[in-house]
Amino acid sequence: MNDTSRYAVGIDLGTTSVRCVVGHIDATTDVPTIIGVSEVPNSGMRKGTVVNLSGPAQAIDNALGEAERMSGHQVDAATVSINGSHIVSTTADGMVAVGSVGHEINEEDIARIEEVATLGKVPPNRVVVQVVPHNYRLDGQDNIRDPRGMTGTRLEVTANVVSVMAPHMTSLEKALEMASVKPRGIMPAVLAAGRAVLTEQQIENGVAVVDIGGATTSVAVYEEGDLQYVGVIPMGGANITNDLAIGLKTDPEIADKVKLSHALATERKEPKDAAITYEKQTYTFPSTDIDEIVGARLEEIFECVAKELKKAGRAGKLPSGIVLTGGSAKIQGIADYAKEALGLAARVGKPAGYGGVAENIEEPQFAAAVGLMLMDSESATPAPRAKVSTNSAVQGAGGLVKNLLSKFKI
Repeated sequence: MNDTSRYAVGIDLGTTSVRCVVGHIDATTDVPTIIGVSEVPNSGMRKGTVVNLSGPAQAIDNALGEAERMSGHQVDAATVSINGSHIVSTTADGMVAVGSVGHEINEEDIARIEEVATLGKVPPNRVVVQVVPHNYRLDGQDNIRDPRGMTGTRLEVTANVVSVMAPHMTSLEKALEMASVKPRGIMPAVLAAGRAVLTEQQIENGVAVVDIGGATTSVAVYEEGDLQYVGVIPMGGANITNDLAIGLKTDPEIADKVKLSHALATERKEPKDAAITYEKQTYTFPSTDIDEIVGARLEEIFECVAKELKKAGRAGKLPSGIVLTGGSAKIQGIADYAKEALGLAARVGKPAGYGGVAENIEEPQFAAAVGLMLMDSESATPAPRAKVSTNSAVQGAGGLVKNLLSKFKI
């Protein structure tokens, strides 16, 4: 590959781990081919937010180092995830006069009405990361999906505005600056996961992504081709691991292996002991204890998911059901558990929309990283290595993300 090769990079900055995916973009098809993948432990974050800059900065640097060695590319810029219960979505509307009779609606008009829609609706301590127009109204004509090119004098919009706390955004930007990474966009992790695992038909019919991360569980609801709601629960797979460590009186590292290898979300037909080998020593635990501990925490998590769906007004009303992503989506039988708990069809999502093969890339824990890479591919161009200031990163979150979304419309 030469210096003019286009590449796309997604960095999923999770509480317990950082995952990086590098894709090379074919000039003829524009389909990214994955050429670099990495996953490293993370520290210095709590419930999806940065609480110690050095930990995430070092983890990002380590993840990029592995991905760069595998891909042969030096990573300068990426689309990065943000997470935490501070992420909220709000319905907003706005109206602008766009000109005299015969005026054609253009990009400036769209940008202006989005700004008007968010003005006063989002507190000053929050940063808008996404504006998703649900429908436009032009001179009384309703339900317009895209008014560009139409003529009129009065333009109105109803939109979903996703925002994050400004201090958390600033901390994330500083961690990226310390790792010498320029953010081309900053996106809630669950929306990135949705980009990788959902089809256009599912988004049109009605579907929810439930991303069970290390310390948070995020819910994104889509319907009629648009994002309708985003919510984040401050509870995730690490809570299940910690419960197992306490209940089984063992180390968290062993408990995590028990969770992924022997936990069963549904009722077990025949109880049996679970054996785990760790550092050349074998540990045995009763499956009844494992199931009881895991079941209690899953019940709590999915009760919260049900509340989020109720807030969105979509409880039991999503034809395409639930798509599970995140590391804890690998728990055996979790799709059946979700189906029973939420009264909707459920499946574990696998990332798609790319070329190439890499180890573990089709696993649900890589959905967000792959989705971020796919989003990054929409704007990926060769860029010189440079550090980014806080202001430019905020601009990227508020402006560039809108441009990305307008292209692939999720």
